[in-house]
Formats: sequence, C-alpha cells, structure tokens
Amino acid sequence: MRTAVGLTPLEMTLLAFEFTMEFVMPTFSKIVRFAFLGLASTALVAAVPSVASARPNVVVVFCDDLGYGDLGCYGHPTIRTPNLDRMAAEGTRFTQFYSANPVCTPSRYSLLTGKLSIRGGMTSKKNRVLRENSKGGLPADELTIAELLKQSGYRTMCVGKWHLGVQPEHLPMRHGFDHWFGLPYSNDMPKQLMRINTDGSTVSLGSNPMFRDDEVIEHDPDQRLLTERYTDEALKFITAAADAREPFFLYLPHSMPHTPIHASRRFAGKSPRGLYGDVIEALDWSTGEILDTLRKRGLAENTLVVFTSDNGPWLIRHENGGSAGLLREGKGSTWEGGQRVPGIFWMPGTVKAGAVTTELGSTLDLLPTIAGLVGARLPDTAAADGYDLGPLLREGGKSPRKEMFFYRDDELFAVRLGAYKAHFKTQPAYFEPKATAHEPPLLYNLDVDPSEKYDVGKDHADVVAKIAALAENHRASVVPVKNQLEELIPIPAGETK
Repeated sequence: MRTAVGLTPLEMTLLAFEFTMEFVMPTFSKIVRFAFLGLASTALVAAVPSVASARPNVVVVFCDDLGYGDLGCYGHPTIRTPNLDRMAAEGTRFTQFYSANPVCTPSRYSLLTGKLSIRGGMTSKKNRVLRENSKGGLPADELTIAELLKQSGYRTMCVGKWHLGVQPEHLPMRHGFDHWFGLPYSNDMPKQLMRINTDGSTVSLGSNPMFRDDEVIEHDPDQRLLTERYTDEALKFITAAADAREPFFLYLPHSMPHTPIHASRRFAGKSPRGLYGDVIEALDWSTGEILDTLRKRGLAENTLVVFTSDNGPWLIRHENGGSAGLLREGKGSTWEGGQRVPGIFWMPGTVKAGAVTTELGSTLDLLPTIAGLVGARLPDTAAADGYDLGPLLREGGKSPRKEMFFYRDDELFAVRLGAYKAHFKTQPAYFEPKATAHEPPLLYNLDVDPSEKYDVGKDHADVVAKIAALAENHRASVVPVKNQLEELIPIPAGETK
C-alpha cells in the first residue's frame, strides 16, 4: 500500500528514522548538553565563591599575654597544640616576629593601624593601658584594617577583647566593624564601665559588661566559657559570610591567657601544664575549629589566617603566666620576652607551606600585608611603620623589615637593626620604679644571643653609632599628638567592686 506521497509505510518509517537521526537528535543533543552545562554551572556557582567573594578573606587570631614559648611548635614540652602545629606545618612560622608594644592597648592600636602607638597618643607612663573609665580611645581619623576592608565590600566582625576605648565613638562599630561580640577591656578590670552622655553627664554601665554591637547584653560573664563563646560567634560569622558568598574579615582578640585564667569543663584538668596549659589548649582547639570550618566550606585556599599575641607572657603571675622560652623577661618590658611572640601565617596555595623563617616581621605589618593581598590601595598616611610581607610569605626570601623600635610607654628604650639590638634604657616589667640609662647603649647580637646575655657593644662601636643615628631619625619623625590614655572619668563612690 502506498501513502498519499507515494511511499509505503515501511519507507515512511525509515524516512522518519533518518530525519530523526539527522536533524532531531543533534538538536536534542545540544539541548541536553546545554541543560547539563547549565546545571553544572549552577552547581559550580554554589560550590565556589562568587566573583565578589573570590577576594581573599582574612582572619586574625590575637591572643592576650601568650608567650613565645607557649606552643608546641615553639618548643613547649608539655602544652599540646596539635592544631597550631599543623597550621605552622601548612604555613609559614616566624621565629622573629614582634608585637609592637609590650602591653595590650598600644599593641592593639598598632596591629589595626600599622603605626607605633606613640603616633596616635595611645601610650602613656601615667596609664599604660586604657581603663574602664578612660575618656580617650582609638582616634576617629585612624584607618584600621576593618575600615580598609569595609571600603572594599567586606563583611567585618570583631569577636573578643577590644581595649581601645569604652566611649561610644571608640568602640569597634565606629572603626569599620559591622558587628562586635566581646568585652571592652581586660578580664581583670571588673570595675564600672563609665560613659559620658551627650549632655556631658556620666553614667555607669555596670561591671565587666559583655557587648553585642553597641549594646550591653550581660554583666560579669562566666569567664570559663569565654573562649568557647568567642569561637561559636566566630564560626557563625564565617558561615554566614560563606552562605552569602561575601568576602570577610574576622578579628578575634581572645581574652585568654590574660589572668585571671579560666577553662571550661571540656578542657579543665586535661593539660600536664596545669590550668595555664588547659587555657592554651582551649585556644588551640578554637583555632582548629576555625581552620576546619574554612576547609569544610571550601574557603581554606582563599583565606589568610594569622595567629599571634599582643605581647609576651605575664611572668609575675607565676604558674598562671606563660613562658618566653629562651628569651629574656616578659610582658611589660622591652627585652625580647616582652615583644617577641609567636607569628604563624596560613593560606594553602598562597603562603609558603612548611616554612620556618628567621626574617623579621611584626604585627605592624599586618595592615600593609593585607592591603597587598586584597589589592586595596593604602593612603600615604596609613601604616606608617608597617611593611608588606606578601612576597616573603609567598616565595620565602628576605623580609622588607630590617628594624624594630621598642617603646616602653612613650619613651624609646631600644632599637633593633638587622641582627643587633641596642638598649638605651632598660627596666624590668614590673616593680622596679625607675629605668636604668646606658651610655654607651647595651648591644646584643640576637642571631647569636637571643637571650640577651652578652653585651658586645665595646666590639661594635660602629653598629652602636648606626643604631643611635637611626633612633634619632625616628624620634624626629614622631609628631606630638593628644594623649588618649591619661584623662579619666571619676567613678562615683560606692560603685567600684
């Protein structure tokens, strides 16, 4: 039987099959292929940060009074820090990394601004740190890491101890942070938080307040839980930023191991080092949680994590204080133990892995290093005392930092240039009321003598002269500014604890 077009049913079937194979199937194949690519692209977008969030994230973990010798990877024989040891093995560990000051308020100012505290009026003989009733704080015109990154579209959060001023204009929310959860000052300052009202009157906000953003949410929080609560907040922030595929900056200034030290039930009684070891091992756990979260969210290769301390160990606290290892003295002094601290940088695929560098680095260098990493331009007036460590972290080699200035309060006590450090004045961290001036200055070769035991000044008069000239040039660069630490608000009688 023939059809109307003159073909048999079998011929029509064969013709239809040929048409399908030649025209329909290739078109269907393209549709299927495009649909697959669309699905794959959608899945890829879900798995990989967007173009905006492809910008590097930054996490800075800043411990309080952690000593140079307190971690396993820095030689402590009984404190177990497997997460930080792994972080060091996967990143770059500095053996000559310095906080900018031997006490906490000035060192925190310097980390966030890249400037020595003397330049911002954030140091004083009268009050070595900001008090809970201080009028002053972090000046409004200072550029912080948070402000720089906020201007570049980053989410920003501070979790932990602030200690850069308690008046509203000095709190984190006024200096580039979207959010803050933590304490305004050290955990041994339980007196009344004093604020100035807009009409000039003063008000007490109560003792040891815990803040969320600009609001006090509780008083006298259980200090055994601080490290865990800070960690929970940090992980929530990272997770929210990852879900939104937005770049982020997390500043995590822990309250521990500043005394009084406390450990939760999870860690108490677990370390051979005792309570202090329990506290450090909790900080190690906290850092491990952050690194694990970054790995699980696929953010490890796109996040710079820095671990360091605000100054050396508080040795006068005996067993409740830490260790400076082979270094001399501790917190409060300009000897090496007061300012040389752990410094670990981690960013798989970018920061050189398994590197131990003897080059110089400092918390002063974080702002310019982060600016270089994210491609942000710094104003000429920013980070006056910092260097970009990016090339060193990526490739190894030499550090751009060749010098370090050591201030005790508002006075330059010592200067390091290359391997040599000259002390113009020395003073123990605590109890000794007066400094001892040295003429000629004491001189130590820190490559040979990191414990600063052997004065070699008489054999290197040329080095002493060179460092003395460097010190004079530096002093000439310091412009006097208003001191932020010296004005206090009177605390009404009966309102102190």
